[in-house]
Amino acid sequence: MMTIAQADKLVGGLSAPSKMPCYSFSISAFQCITGSRLRKIAGSVCSKCYALKGRYVFPKVQAALDRRLGVLARALADSMFRLQYIGAMALLIKRNPFFRWHDSGDLQSKAHFKLICDIARATPDTMHWLPTKEAKFVQGDIPANLIVRLSAPHIDQPAPASFAHTSTVVSDRSQATCRAFERGGKCGPCRACWDPAVKNVAYYQH
Repeated sequence: MMTIAQADKLVGGLSAPSKMPCYSFSISAFQCITGSRLRKIAGSVCSKCYALKGRYVFPKVQAALDRRLGVLARALADSMFRLQYIGAMALLIKRNPFFRWHDSGDLQSKAHFKLICDIARATPDTMHWLPTKEAKFVQGDIPANLIVRLSAPHIDQPAPASFAHTSTVVSDRSQATCRAFERGGKCGPCRACWDPAVKNVAYYQH
């Protein structure tokens, strides 16, 4: 029987963003596919990416992000290890009512998305939230407890019409539905990002 400590070591550890009411899984934002292109474009939501500054760029944090990416790559390449990985992630996640994917980084492939779906299915009592700009990787049946929000690529751009759940970034605080900036950058009691009844969440630009 795998212990919590063993599961944590196997997956490379989880992250605990100070804003979030839950744990998260993160990899380096330098590995974002679409985001790497967008961060070179002024006015894009990635041009001032929070995950490419502050504590995220500390060597120790980058090492942890890279470690998780390495373990993830192994899980995608090795079917036997994939099962162990899903079991370990489920053991860590199932104790929590909410979980966020990628407070830093994004989907790497269709197989990566399928792996997340399988982990969500293994933790049916947890609501998962996955923000992404990689629409091309979001394919197949999505578990009811996984809310995938396609992110609009530019500030003040309308929400993408192709997804049931979306997110946008706005420059006007009065247009923001996420009010974390009023709570010291924390979610507080709000769980809109995980709520399937909320079609779009508008964030005030960082």
